[in-house]
Amino acid sequence: MQLPDVSKLDMGMRSEAMGEGVDAASYGVLEQRVVASDIDKAAEELTHLGYAVVDSGYSSEQIDDIGRMFDAVHGKYVDTYGKDFLMAIDEYNGIRLPLAFDDKLIDLAANRRVLDVVKNQIDNEFVLNQQNGIINPPGEKYNQGAWHRDLPYQHFVSTKPLAINALYCVDDFTSRNGATLVIPASHTQEKYPSDHFIEANATQVTAPAGSFIVLNGMLFHKGGFNDTSIARRAVNHVYTVAFIKQQIDIPSALADRPIQSAELDVLLGYRYRMPRTIDDFLEDRRQRAESASA
Repeated sequence: MQLPDVSKLDMGMRSEAMGEGVDAASYGVLEQRVVASDIDKAAEELTHLGYAVVDSGYSSEQIDDIGRMFDAVHGKYVDTYGKDFLMAIDEYNGIRLPLAFDDKLIDLAANRRVLDVVKNQIDNEFVLNQQNGIINPPGEKYNQGAWHRDLPYQHFVSTKPLAINALYCVDDFTSRNGATLVIPASHTQEKYPSDHFIEANATQVTAPAGSFIVLNGMLFHKGGFNDTSIARRAVNHVYTVAFIKQQIDIPSALADRPIQSAELDVLLGYRYRMPRTIDDFLEDRRQRAESASA
């Protein structure tokens, strides 16, 4: 993960980013955060900076398989909705809820390392709010190339995260192909920063294929400009506290087929669907009461 250039902080320090091996000696310190695992490291970076890079744990073969799956699903998506229509509404360079086209992408959303990070950040149960395939086309602007939060139009911050993004890198994210840019610590401030602050502090996060770039859902970020001849692909996931409605009703998109895992039942939102009728609401209460007493 690339840290901001400390020369921008105008503190009289040498103009290079501090990396591993920096002297951590201190005085007057009575408490220090303890980091004992990769999950702890990611959690600390998410808390202070709003972003971290997490290895998926996938083998090179699995990473290649996901790349082929991405292309196949995008082909199905375009066949289903039509290239002209998708281009007309600026949706051609994306895939809404790709797991609805291939169940194997549920496994990507349920990656154990990512879920461990999300569990560290969000108290109690959480749901997959959305999964979207993203294509950063070569030499073109695209709809993810503007600064935004993945809880858009919101100008508040919370003491604990309400949403965590996990952007899976199908391809290497490099400075040339438009790796994600972030505004560090912007998840701690209600207002969108000034142009001056953005210019001075925006940081590009490079990461190898098979990584997840994990963000606090309130961190301002955007895709960079792809200055290569090859599209850069990614799959974004947003996990939220259960009371935030899903972007697309995932149980309905999966045709309400049964899920054979209690954890996936929660993650995909089956347990938190909005009751359509009073009867549905009361039946849900009955089932929860029976489950609690079992």
